[in-house]
Amino acid sequence: MKHINVTVDAIIEIEDGIVLIKRKNPPYGWAIPGGFVDYNESLETAVKREAKEETGLDLFDLRQSHTYSESGRDPRGHTVSTVFIAKGKGNPVASDDAADLKIVTKDSLPEDMAFDHRKILEDYFKKASTVNSP
Repeated sequence: MKHINVTVDAIIEIEDGIVLIKRKNPPYGWAIPGGFVDYNESLETAVKREAKEETGLDLFDLRQSHTYSESGRDPRGHTVSTVFIAKGKGNPVASDDAADLKIVTKDSLPEDMAFDHRKILEDYFKKASTVNSP
């Protein structure tokens, strides 16, 4: 029986940039921290848990941004991901499913990004530039 997986992703704003993790497991590449929502877990709880597990950061000023649902966005199967934007508090350290972590800006996105996370970040930066323009 086919099913859809529900996931969350966190665009974590910190130190004039955003946090990316390098995935320890396939599909490899740099990604926005996130993961699967557990049974009986809210999206907000899941994104806070995943961010803490992968980056060591606590999220605050959490706001829902957009939901991405294209069937080909994850090679492991059809996933629907709700993306949140938040501020990060603490010392960012790669752990759990993250092999590495870095702070990036619009102009320093890595080439090897996982899933559709480049598109998600392009949407984020486009929206941020329109909000901040006069």
